[in-house]
Amino acid sequence: MSIRFPRPLARGDLIGITSPSAGVEDRMQGRLQVALDSLRGRGYDVRVGQCMSADQHVSAPKQERADELMEMLLDPAIRAVVPPWGGELAVDLLDLLDWEVLASAEPTWLVGYSDMSTVMVPLTLRSGWATLHGANLMDSPYDPPEGLLHWTDVAAATADVVQNSPGRFRTPGRRDDYVDDPGVRELDLDAEGGWSVLGGGDLEVSGRLIGGCTETLGAISGTPYADVAAFGREHADEGIIVYVEACDFGAFDVARILHGFRLAGWFEHANAILVGRPLAPDSDGFTQQDAAADALGDLGVPVVLDVDCGHVAPFLPLVNGASARITLRDGRGEVTQHLG
Repeated sequence: MSIRFPRPLARGDLIGITSPSAGVEDRMQGRLQVALDSLRGRGYDVRVGQCMSADQHVSAPKQERADELMEMLLDPAIRAVVPPWGGELAVDLLDLLDWEVLASAEPTWLVGYSDMSTVMVPLTLRSGWATLHGANLMDSPYDPPEGLLHWTDVAAATADVVQNSPGRFRTPGRRDDYVDDPGVRELDLDAEGGWSVLGGGDLEVSGRLIGGCTETLGAISGTPYADVAAFGREHADEGIIVYVEACDFGAFDVARILHGFRLAGWFEHANAILVGRPLAPDSDGFTQQDAAADALGDLGVPVVLDVDCGHVAPFLPLVNGASARITLRDGRGEVTQHLG
């Protein structure tokens, strides 16, 4: 299946807001309004859906969440759909979405990370839509650091997108207080560090991007919704680049999931594996880097550690389905994505 890219965003376009997983608590409404206003300030209109409640662990019953997401993705007036954040049970939607209808429709940008990986990866693999792994709505007010782009700028790009690792990140576990300071726009990147290749060395590699959150994708890696092995075979001539990042599972659990990806054939046609800087904890002296080395170190495939994607700020937008070139020199990484 060929990858189809949504039309680039343009000023005045409409962005749909819905919560396929977790909704927005009352105490977070201030941040929600700041985030909506930040998109308006960038020149976009916004439409907020009905599935936004935080009365339970999900924003609405699963059929309502699936219906609203389908409606927004298929509405020709809506050019991008972004959730406030992830959650826990986006997996509820997978057998309720009409993948064949989506495969025949004009693609719309679906944006997010964390639990949204559960929907975005299947949308790329089953329906051929490029999807944008990066920030969620609540992250949208942040100004990206030098070297990285805002997700709206990636979605609006009309030429190759080039980004560089900023060499700075936020210490894992630190976060802004959206209740007391809902208007925060500056990412406090208090730590220094670049990317590295497992085992050492530099890197230059290319391939088709696919990936997302380790924990949520682990639940579907052996199902038809996440057949990355088939994606690899389809793009065997150019190869693929698989990226993964861990949120909160301990290192032993992450190692098991990465082994599951390996056993499911995810890396058979991989030219490289990118591992995001983990928010997840170590386990009894077994680190998250140990987890990557244990599961991925014997594949004969370059493994790049501490990439700026996932749950540790800053947020590097990566497009599932895009052809990409990754270079790494002296800890400084560069990603060039071709959106077409």
